[in-house]
Amino acid sequence: MAHDRSGPQSASAIPPADALAADGPAPVPLELLRTPPPAERADAARNRAAVLEAAARLFAEHGVAAVSMDQVAAAAGVGKGTLFRRFGSKAGLGAALLDARERVLQDAVLRGPAPLGPGPAGAPEPDPAERLTAFVDAYLDYLLPHLDLVRMSETATPGARYQIGAYRFWHRHTALLLTRAATPDPDHDAHSLLATLAAEHVHALLPHLGEQRLRDGAHRLAARLAGAGGD
Repeated sequence: MAHDRSGPQSASAIPPADALAADGPAPVPLELLRTPPPAERADAARNRAAVLEAAARLFAEHGVAAVSMDQVAAAAGVGKGTLFRRFGSKAGLGAALLDARERVLQDAVLRGPAPLGPGPAGAPEPDPAERLTAFVDAYLDYLLPHLDLVRMSETATPGARYQIGAYRFWHRHTALLLTRAATPDPDHDAHSLLATLAAEHVHALLPHLGEQRLRDGAHRLAARLAGAGGD
């Protein structure tokens, strides 16, 4: 059955399971869950760019764990106090580095070609199971090159992963697809699938299973979840 599309909302504006009841909360459009680029003065933007460039270079050269905020501040030519006021901690700095990369993936989900995105306006909507598998692959393509950074941002404090704005986006997108696939509990199942993509989980299993087995396992889980309520 076709669903109406109303703007860039990841396939369609179908609410998650907890919003399907007549008296439930109105669904939040997926576009509104994106992390917006920071609004800042020109000089602050230049300092931010210098800090992020220095951090990316140092992290790539020495590894995330070996780089201190003092080293980043010195390399960027800013004061340590400025760095901490702006980013809060090394985890906050890592999250800022990931923002731009996350926005690229979010754009592809919202507006890109099928099966990762919805495809051109007016075209038949892609199969939700295919979109889910494409998302798993695209997310792993984003995660694996930046695994240490994502791991740091997701484990900085207990439950940090679930408080990151991007997680709400990934979860809502996954839940929307599972709602279209008629799974019994899309919100729960979306969390279950995303748990297999957590940086700490991937970091622990990658040396033992290798990338391809991790991908294959996530594909199988996505297929099972997307087919749970279908024929």
